[in-house]
Amino acid sequence: MIRTSTAIWKGPGKTGAGQLAIQSEKLSSRFDFEGRFSLDATHINPEELIAAAHAMDFVMKLSFVLGEAGHTAEYIKATAHINFVNGSITGSHLVLKASIEGMPADLFEQSVKEAQLTCPVSRALSIPVTVEATQVK
Repeated sequence: MIRTSTAIWKGPGKTGAGQLAIQSEKLSSRFDFEGRFSLDATHINPEELIAAAHAMDFVMKLSFVLGEAGHTAEYIKATAHINFVNGSITGSHLVLKASIEGMPADLFEQSVKEAQLTCPVSRALSIPVTVEATQVK
C-alpha cells in the first residue's frame, strides 16, 4: 500500500504560500512561513501533521496491543507534542490517557511500551519518542 500527499509552493520562502492535498481528500490546506513559525498561525504546518499522524497511529497500535493481551479500551486519547527547535524536529512526546476496565497497571505499562516500540510512525521518526501514560478509571 502506498499513500500520497501533494504539496505545491509558489513564491519565495518567507512570502510565498503553498497548498497541501492528501490522497483521501479529507484535508486540503494552505501553508506558509507564518503558519510554521508563529504560535497563533491560521494555517497548517508540517509539525502539526507529524503530531497528528503520531497520535493517530499510536492509539491504533495500542488498541491492537491491548487486544492481543485480551483487553479492550473504553477509550484511548493521545496528544502528540512535536518539538521544533532551530529548524529541526528534535522529539515527539505523547501524553496518553486510557480507560481499560480490569487491566492491571503493570500490563498497561508493558502494553504502552510495546506500542511505543512498534508503532509504525514512532519507528519512522528518527527522533526520540517519549510517552507519558496514565490509566484512568
